[in-house]
Amino acid sequence: MAGPVWGEVVDYPALQGAAVSELVIYSTLDNRLAVSLIAAFQAGHPGVSVRYEDLLAGEISARVIAETQAGQPTADFVFSSAMDMQIKLANDGYAQPVAVPAAGNWPDWANWQDTAFAMTFEPGVLVYHKPSFPNGPPTSRLELMQWLRHAPPDLQGKIGTYDIERSAVGYLFLARDAEHFPDIWSLLRVMAASGLQTFPTSQDIIDRVADGRLVLGYNILGSYAADQARNAPDLGLVLLRDFTVVVSRVALVPRAAASPELGAEFLGFLMSREGQTLLSEKLRMPAVSLEVSGANSGRAMQVALGEQLRPVSVSPGVLVYLDQAKRQRLFRLWRAALDMK
Repeated sequence: MAGPVWGEVVDYPALQGAAVSELVIYSTLDNRLAVSLIAAFQAGHPGVSVRYEDLLAGEISARVIAETQAGQPTADFVFSSAMDMQIKLANDGYAQPVAVPAAGNWPDWANWQDTAFAMTFEPGVLVYHKPSFPNGPPTSRLELMQWLRHAPPDLQGKIGTYDIERSAVGYLFLARDAEHFPDIWSLLRVMAASGLQTFPTSQDIIDRVADGRLVLGYNILGSYAADQARNAPDLGLVLLRDFTVVVSRVALVPRAAASPELGAEFLGFLMSREGQTLLSEKLRMPAVSLEVSGANSGRAMQVALGEQLRPVSVSPGVLVYLDQAKRQRLFRLWRAALDMK
């Protein structure tokens, strides 16, 4: 019987020719964005080849668990936008503590027991098709509901968000929304009445908003939107002013890593000033490191927006979102709001 089919795999040969060692990465970060990080790491490690596997968050978690339990080596480094799944891996013993030089200066909320580290500070944003909003987009959830109720007929069916049953980060955003905004189910019902479409990834939604197939995308990872808005003149994004949930991509070195020392090296690189600056300035993913304070850094965002931002801490507190009873309840409310049978 054939084994499971996983996501895109890209191999990066060692810069010096024959590889001395291989670093294996499982990540939710699109390969096209990971290229610059891998190139910078290999510049300092010319004898290392990299096997990069671009996977969905649920696939990463399932694979690390399955490989570890089977006594097989797994990835050396795991990087995912699903904070809850990553922290569960660490909490359940699938990650190992790592001594990283930068850890001593890492914010307390972004490091759990030296096994799980937040690398980015990423808001969930409203993306919009600029030509469809000559007077600007809605800037709060209440404004969004008002706009949806009075949207022109030609814009019906052009609203998108994550399918929370297929997108781990979409589920996390919605779970946090439900805590901060009791009327979230009313908002979803209004979206559904306007012909809401759901998708498993940010890219699915951003592509459609950029070319006008959708006019709005709700709760989309701001890092991806900001990166693509630079080359898509019709793509805009806004941080809703009532509140903005902020999530982080969480990194860890698995307990069953074949080359844990290489995983630790790559983690150290991402936590260094060079790695955090690359994430912030090249990939448009706001940096966690307090050493990076440019306009697109978590530090600058917190100074500018303060209480508007609602970050999720890297701690076992997020494991409540993986509780099966809570998940099933949220899925039931989701399906009811969208009138899904």
